[in-house]
Amino acid sequence: MAEHEPEAAPKAAPAARPSSLEFYGNVDLSVDTSTKGIAGMVANDGTSRPVGHVGWMPAVSTNISYLGVRGQHGLGLGVMAIFQLETQLDIAATAGTVNTNSNNDSIVKGALTSRNSFVGVAHHELGALKIGKTDAPMKLSTARLDPFVGTVGDYAAVIGNTGGDNRTEFGTRLDHAVWYESPNISGFSLVALWSPGQNRSDDNSIQPAGESSCAGGNVPGSGALPYGCNDGSFGTALGVSASYEARRIYLTASYELHEDVNRTSDADGTMVTVAGHTYVFDTTVGVANEWGWRVGGQVKPVDGTTVGGLYEDLRRDVPYHYFDERSRKAFWLLLSQGLTGSDSVHLGYAHASKSPGSLGEHNIETRPDADNSTNMFTGMVRHVVDPQVSFYAVYAVQGNHSAAHYDLGAGGRAITTDCHDGSQIAAVNGADGTFSPGGPFCYTGGTLQAVSAGMTYRF
Repeated sequence: MAEHEPEAAPKAAPAARPSSLEFYGNVDLSVDTSTKGIAGMVANDGTSRPVGHVGWMPAVSTNISYLGVRGQHGLGLGVMAIFQLETQLDIAATAGTVNTNSNNDSIVKGALTSRNSFVGVAHHELGALKIGKTDAPMKLSTARLDPFVGTVGDYAAVIGNTGGDNRTEFGTRLDHAVWYESPNISGFSLVALWSPGQNRSDDNSIQPAGESSCAGGNVPGSGALPYGCNDGSFGTALGVSASYEARRIYLTASYELHEDVNRTSDADGTMVTVAGHTYVFDTTVGVANEWGWRVGGQVKPVDGTTVGGLYEDLRRDVPYHYFDERSRKAFWLLLSQGLTGSDSVHLGYAHASKSPGSLGEHNIETRPDADNSTNMFTGMVRHVVDPQVSFYAVYAVQGNHSAAHYDLGAGGRAITTDCHDGSQIAAVNGADGTFSPGGPFCYTGGTLQAVSAGMTYRF
């Protein structure tokens, strides 16, 4: 540079792009008392009865509590990089894996990112593309129709629950997923999701690559079943929902598919003769697709009043239906009424119709004409102190018909009250793989009830 040559002007620093970071959470605890409603029942042997405390039992429950952090960072041209990390909080109990006398799972729900977590890109006119894990579109599309969410009255005891298990198979959280969320266009929106099965077995009988539990929940052999992912493990899952929202109305429709669902643990060789034909439930019908659709909506006819409901049809594709306890129809009705500016009352009713068949439990035989329908009534009053704090009281009753075993709290809502008695879990003999005597024993036809009083704090 010459002695009098001016120095080059410094380069301008790049313009700062907008970024944000948010810490949020929900803390919900309650004092409950519930009954399985199976006391006095008699098993198929004519003498055995439910073991342990199957009547009213008090408990302290953590009800869908979580912490999360989410943020976004501008990339230019209106595009944002986005992320979310969310974890469940087990406040009233020590966090750990699920180990009960009827359910075993290696998932630590209190671990970081156990709930909806993702990374992706978003544009306010084009929508968002995300990768991670999330609640299925079917669940998100009707979530607003369930004011009892997380409590003993949560509609997931029936809605999305195909066989009455303490797991909710449809409209639940899906791991290793990619999904697209459209922008709101004149009230219309769309969500589409794909979750690859990533399973090296032909029948989804092992855990998906990268996962410690079977698809759909539980570890191989959970609940003293034959070892393997053979109690609802599925391959690729697909989901889509479409919604419309105006000032006083909300309408939605959704669809979900689980490919090659493995239920060979039910394939016990049971034979049934119908109209002169003998049918055997074996491994030929143990793996099949399961799918379902749901429509729902709500309307606010006047300020303070909300009326809503949904209808769903869930199916299992098997060659014949005499052992199919998964195909069934159900509906949910809701009425919410504001009493004051701080107080409201909510009433709900759910019904699931019977399936074509029933696999039988400890107190009934396997037969195609079994009545496994159910009715659930639930009510709640809530007092809102401010946008962050509220108090509530809930009552729920699950009236199972003779062959049904639907469970209050299914799918991790409150403490599950199910059909199983208090007997010890059966053990596997290492030498020959046989099972030692033991439970758990499931008694159908119970009238389950629960009462809960709790507090919610959101931030």
